[in-house]
Amino acid sequence: MNKPLAVSLLLGTLMLSSAAVTRVMTPTVHLSEVRAPLDLEHTIPTRFGEWEEEKNTGAMVINPETERELAKIYTQTLSRTYVNRAGERVMLSIAYGADQTSGLQLHYPEVCYPAQGFNLYSAVKGTLQTSFGPLAVKRLSTALGARREPVTYWTTMAEKVVLGGYDTKLAQLSYGFRGEIPDGLIFRVSSLGSDTGGAFALQERFVRQIVDALPAQARARFIGLPG
Repeated sequence: MNKPLAVSLLLGTLMLSSAAVTRVMTPTVHLSEVRAPLDLEHTIPTRFGEWEEEKNTGAMVINPETERELAKIYTQTLSRTYVNRAGERVMLSIAYGADQTSGLQLHYPEVCYPAQGFNLYSAVKGTLQTSFGPLAVKRLSTALGARREPVTYWTTMAEKVVLGGYDTKLAQLSYGFRGEIPDGLIFRVSSLGSDTGGAFALQERFVRQIVDALPAQARARFIGLPG
């Protein structure tokens, strides 16, 4: 066999192998279609612990993304304000996306808030203790003019908690190797005030209580599986 022919056969074999691997590696199973449907409006309680939804205050919850972007990325969104007997308020925003491929994945608040005019003073990873184990979160300090809004958030991809970057890519690869396209959500709480430390403590208390109140069968969709 002459050398040019051998090289051509080798290249052809490599191309066929690459195409086969790509076909095998391309995820085709949408987890959102094989798992129980998720209905944010009915799954998230309006009353739990010391908190109750405060009606007609939707204007307090600022979503740092435009309506067009929300419709493009997310399948469902939910925004509520909760108040306790002491008059303390926490704003909740949840966005769920049925397809977490690279082009449609969740947008993170430390990118979205500045894009909508907020100043981002800090973004720190941390851990929030729940009755079901530690929850990895990010805490942001943001402001829009006189509005000071500390934020606590986390995201899930199927039943894994991810906080962007390496975490997200690794989770995508993990599901992709199994031929699966994960769904995901971003769970964000915030409150108004210049006492950032006090706001984060209030938000942690709120999160612990709402996690306890989530339906058992849906809880992993919101806070991931332990470990």
